[in-house]
Amino acid sequence: MIAELGQLSLALAACLALTAAAAGLFAHGPGTQLLRQSTVSMVVGQFVFAALAFAALVYSFATDDFSVSYVATHSNSLLPLPYKISATWGGHEGSFLLWILIMTIWMLLLTLRRDNYPVRFFSRVLGTMSLMNLGFLCFALFTSNPFERLIPMTPVDGADLNPLLQDFGLIVHPPLLYAGYVGLSVPFSFAVAALLEKRVDAAWARWSRPWTNFAWAFLSVGIALGSWWAYYELGWGGWWFWDPVENASFMPWLAATALIHSLAVTEKRGTFKSWTLLLAIAGFSLSLLGAFIVRSGVLTSVHAFAVDPERGMYILIFLGAVVGGSLTLYGLRAYGERADVGFKILSREFFMLINNVILVVSLAVVMWGTLAPIGYEALSGGRISIGVPFFNMFFVPLMLLLGVAVALVPVLNWKRTPWQSIKSTLTAVLPVSVLLGGVWWYTTDPKSAGVLAALIIALWIVFTHLLDLVKRLRQSRRLPLAYVGMSLAHIGFAVSVLGIAITATQSVEEDVRMAPNDVTALGIEEVRFLGVREVQGPNYVAQQGVFVVTNGNRTFELRPEKRRYLAGGNIMTEAGIDAGLFADTYISLGEPLGGGAWAVRLHYKPMVRWIWLGALLFAFGGMLAVMDKRYRKLRTRRDVAIKAALGSGTAG
Repeated sequence: MIAELGQLSLALAACLALTAAAAGLFAHGPGTQLLRQSTVSMVVGQFVFAALAFAALVYSFATDDFSVSYVATHSNSLLPLPYKISATWGGHEGSFLLWILIMTIWMLLLTLRRDNYPVRFFSRVLGTMSLMNLGFLCFALFTSNPFERLIPMTPVDGADLNPLLQDFGLIVHPPLLYAGYVGLSVPFSFAVAALLEKRVDAAWARWSRPWTNFAWAFLSVGIALGSWWAYYELGWGGWWFWDPVENASFMPWLAATALIHSLAVTEKRGTFKSWTLLLAIAGFSLSLLGAFIVRSGVLTSVHAFAVDPERGMYILIFLGAVVGGSLTLYGLRAYGERADVGFKILSREFFMLINNVILVVSLAVVMWGTLAPIGYEALSGGRISIGVPFFNMFFVPLMLLLGVAVALVPVLNWKRTPWQSIKSTLTAVLPVSVLLGGVWWYTTDPKSAGVLAALIIALWIVFTHLLDLVKRLRQSRRLPLAYVGMSLAHIGFAVSVLGIAITATQSVEEDVRMAPNDVTALGIEEVRFLGVREVQGPNYVAQQGVFVVTNGNRTFELRPEKRRYLAGGNIMTEAGIDAGLFADTYISLGEPLGGGAWAVRLHYKPMVRWIWLGALLFAFGGMLAVMDKRYRKLRTRRDVAIKAALGSGTAG
């Protein structure tokens, strides 16, 4: 009965999405004001029914209702309760239901801010989002129904959740990642509404910026959590492999990063309008492309959902409709959206332009490296592999160029900047960065010129932003949160660059055979293997290795495991990690070699945590910028006048 309630809730949500889309997009004639205002109620209804459907699926997992096919294939009676709940989004059907729920949450949050927007404009935003949600709901109902029954052939027990997903990181990673994916539908819908209203101006950019920042921050944290999970859970010691599914989340992040900067220029100077519109369209379109890559079955990955091509074809058609429809609208309505605003080379606008070009070129590189093997296989039947060397060859110099642009931002003014202002900063900060970066590089491992450049640029970014914050604080004791957030995000980028540069070149890796009481060196550490013992988990048994690591005067134990899960017999590796701010010691068990000996993988990874620390810093910076008072309410009489011109009254 609960599963049928979930099915009915999805159908009712689809009906409301269809009605809200029609009312929001087309009810703009005389006497339709009440219908437009009713879109808010329909959006609330979509959330309520999506939440009911999701709760029904969670309940089915929690109560081991194996008559539901999705529960039977992704859970087991031995599974701990937290993983039974997270199994709700551990497979294709449930994860897409989570996607729908998050979509309705974004729409619900929009309705809470509806008084900030004109009625007609806002109803078009909700209509656009409802139309997309209708597509997602139809996908769930007709090709990916999570409530299908296995009656009368109900199994006694379930097949179990993939052991890779039985982890805290995979409890929180998908919801945060989806919040970013789906959140990009908000700036997309704002762009569509602006084109329909033929008003792409500073007010529209100001309305879009906080939502874009929120989505970008969620996406940043989601990607960082995915990288962290791959690092400690897969047992290989790496944090990024340029896997196609990793790239699927990275591409919309690059587009959203460019969009944030483009919106800033559009709001402040009224230019870059075409950039902003296209990036808003690209961000959400790339989210849908990521959904196609993960769910279509066109690739094999530990991150991908193994699904049939029919589902992939639906997503591909939906992607084509979204991209084609939005670009057609852009072509018809964006003509003339050019600003007669001039700026010099030494200006913030010009360096924002450089920033966007670098990010878009980086996006093109990632897209080519991700899609070219898929396209080649589809056209020729053969296979090609594009791996880490290809991406690094392009990405490293592009990110270094981006770092230079970021380092110069604090000293640049809008429109034009006197050379003396830039020169004084360069002579004060750059030499210190070169000196400290050079010393750091020389005392670690002076081999790579790229590492030297990364260290200098990262320090340059940190110093210029900190000095500018101090300077502004002296001039005015209160700093705008938007500026503090921007500075924190840029410093976070520098911290990640430092972590990547050091851990990529200074890590030590050893693959060794170790018997009990064997000792081996790992960089500056000494590792002793005491042996293996059997331990019992809630739904697995494990061979647990015991290692004693000595680092100077410090001694600690690490206990990696080789787990066998009882339900399916799957064998998984669980690394033992001593996590530190400046270095990680990482040990994973391989295969038993006889006589009590094991194959063991040892890693010493300096500053690897800085990669994720930087990501958290720039995500927090994005959130902090949203809290600026100018995004809490309409700031000026001019905003009120624009609102009145776009549509009288409030949004209900």
